[in-house]
Amino acid sequence: MNTANIFTLLRIILAPVFFVIYMLLRRFSEQFSGEQLFGIAIWIVPLLWVTAIFAELTDMFDGIAARRLNQGSDFGKLFDPFADTVMQLTGFLCFVIDGIFPAILFLVVLYREFGILFLRNLFLRKGIAMGARKSGKLKTVSYITAAAAALFYASLKYLGILESFQEIVKITAIVIFGLSVLISVISFFDYLFVYRSAEKKPIQESVDN
Repeated sequence: MNTANIFTLLRIILAPVFFVIYMLLRRFSEQFSGEQLFGIAIWIVPLLWVTAIFAELTDMFDGIAARRLNQGSDFGKLFDPFADTVMQLTGFLCFVIDGIFPAILFLVVLYREFGILFLRNLFLRKGIAMGARKSGKLKTVSYITAAAAALFYASLKYLGILESFQEIVKITAIVIFGLSVLISVISFFDYLFVYRSAEKKPIQESVDN
């Protein structure tokens, strides 16, 4: 467990922390309203943002550590996207429970991630540790953007501010999420194409594009 992988592990640990904080905020919103809810949300909402931002920063830190400390490894290539998926799915689940994101789109994301997990296992059978490809990284950026938009809407809702602006933010978040789901599906077929190519020409080395 080197420095790079410790940063990755932190992202996995922060995922349930984010979930618990978000669910607490949602629970408080059912019990309180008006100024009482605002008094609670003014503390919890910033905590949510700090948790989410720090979790995403660990993704940058593990990459920096891997390059500068020469800690790149096949394990890291698999551990990093796994941590990304855990954090992203946790956030999306919060937004689905809260009625922000459609459950059907979340289901597509879930199936896609299980599909990628299956493909990675097939790659491993060929002796290939499949790292994140460019399409996968684009997918990650789109996921983060969608989650940020949804969290922004949730922040406005629980703080009870800019009410006339909230619906626009919510619709924007859903549209971005829909686009991210489309990108994720395209990314899946990109990985599938690489696997089919590897089937035709077996190799015994790590693939990191």
